[in-house]
Formats: sequence, C-alpha cells, structure tokens
Amino acid sequence: MKYLVTGGAGFIGSSIVSALVDQGKHVRVADNFSTGRRHNLAMVQDSIEIIEGDLAELDYARKIVDGVDYVIHQAAIPSVPRSVDDPIGNNQSGVIATLNLLVAARDAGVLRMTYASSSSIYGEARDKGAKKEGMLPAPLSPYGVSKLASEQYCMAFYTVYGFEVVALRYFNVFGPRQDPESEYAAVIPRFITALLQGNAPKIYGDGEQTRDFTYVGNIVNANIHALNHAEAPGQIFNIAMGKGSSLNSLVKTLHELTGVTIDADYTDARSGDIRHSYADVSKALNVLQFKSEVSVVDGLQNTIDWYRSLNVNQKPK
Repeated sequence: MKYLVTGGAGFIGSSIVSALVDQGKHVRVADNFSTGRRHNLAMVQDSIEIIEGDLAELDYARKIVDGVDYVIHQAAIPSVPRSVDDPIGNNQSGVIATLNLLVAARDAGVLRMTYASSSSIYGEARDKGAKKEGMLPAPLSPYGVSKLASEQYCMAFYTVYGFEVVALRYFNVFGPRQDPESEYAAVIPRFITALLQGNAPKIYGDGEQTRDFTYVGNIVNANIHALNHAEAPGQIFNIAMGKGSSLNSLVKTLHELTGVTIDADYTDARSGDIRHSYADVSKALNVLQFKSEVSVVDGLQNTIDWYRSLNVNQKPK
C-alpha cells in the first residue's frame, strides 16, 4: 500500500509521515514548501518520495495521486489571521486545492482519503458549550469558510461518487515541530519559546478565551485509524480532548512545566478569533472508536522537551 500525505513537510503532516515510516509504509509527500519545512523530513528523507508542487494546479494533483492507495490531506495555510489578510490566497490553497485533489483521487481509484478540517467552521455557534458535529456551522473567518467548503466537497464526493473520504475537525493542535517564528504562529509554540527565551508571552485579548488544546500525536493516530475503520467514510468527526482551557490557565501550566515564571503581556484581541471553543468528542468515541490518549499536560511536556533540545536562544527553523 502507498500513502500520500499532502502538506507532508508541515508540522502535522511531517508527524504523520514519520509515524507511517515507522510502521514500514511506503510514503509519498506532496508539498509546495510555502509553510512546510524540509528540515521536518530530514530524519525520514531517505525512506520517502517527495514531489514538490502546488495543489491549486489540477495536473499536479493528478501526478501525486498516481499509484496511491490512501491520501491523508493536510495541505493548507493554517492561519486565521493570514486568511483575513489574504482571503483569495486562502481560497486557492484550501478550497481549490482540495477540489483538485478530490477529482484526481477519485479518477485514480484511491481507496480512501482523510481531510484535515477545523474547529474554526463552528465559529461562535448559537448553542453554547461543547461543539457538536451536527451544529449549524457559523465560521467567522475566511479560513473557517474555506475549511467548511472543502469539507462539504468531501461529503458530496462520498454521496455522489461513492469516493471514501473522512473529515476530521481538529481543535488547536500543538506539539514538536510547530513553527513559532511566523507572525501567524499558534499560541503554544509562541508561549513556550517566549518563556524559554526569558520573554513575556503575548496574549491577544483578556486571556479568558478558551481552546481545546490537542497534542499532535492524537491527530496522527486519528488519521491512521480513520483510514482503516469501516464506519468512517462519509462522516465528520471532532478530534480533540473534549475540554476547554483558557489562555491564562495555559500560561500558568507552562510556568510550572518550564520553571520560568514571567507574566503575560496583554494586547488587543484579533479579528476573526473565536471566544470559546471546545469539542464534544462522543461521536469519535462511539462511531469511530477513537479517543485522544495523550493528555494536554503530557503533550506540553513533550513539546517543551523538544524546544529545549534546540538552542534556547535560537528559534527553531
């Protein structure tokens, strides 16, 4: 069996690639390296095939799925603020790329595909509390809109063409290899590297906004599991811990784990950010028979250890 991982040089994609290589799988990586890093694949580069290109081009999509059995589609520009700055580019890398991949994979006879969807499709749902898959979507950002549109294309391809596809809605993924350098970087790598470098973590807003932080190892396991579970095709699943944590409480936990206590620096809230977000994970447990096993604290410790393995005074590449 051959596996294609799109966005395979990215934070999540490279974690999936490494897990598949460890399992002895034949892996092909597709990436345009706009946000992915070749360094993320350095440990497995002799065991994988890499095809560089842009999924917004249908010919490239057809090239990368040739001879592939399973597709794990992670390619995207994973940033709400960046989508606000560049909605057209966000649509190209999200919706157009996903549609091209679906067409190419269907035509090539791919057995099954998983799609990396996002909690951002929920927006500020009318129903308070845990986000459930059956809720009416209400995305606040172009990023959320593109994830919802791509997710719906996936479901349509299952309904109309019988193409087996599974959408996994990730909630605030973190872990080793996550890039803290970009101005659009996720909160946990920014907080950890700030503390390790003796700087104050920056919080947009009052810090009482909540997120369902989910360690990347859980995301890796969910994708591999969904490729093999009989009930998965044509379904949408939340992949998370099922519990929200505020940014203020996150900083306190990082103080304890790093041994560095520096108060956060607060600034204005950002456009498109959701106030509260955590998942109902009962469908993943009951239908997919999947549960995220690595706790937030253990995941944070793994992540801190990884950053500490680098030069503390030099941000990771």
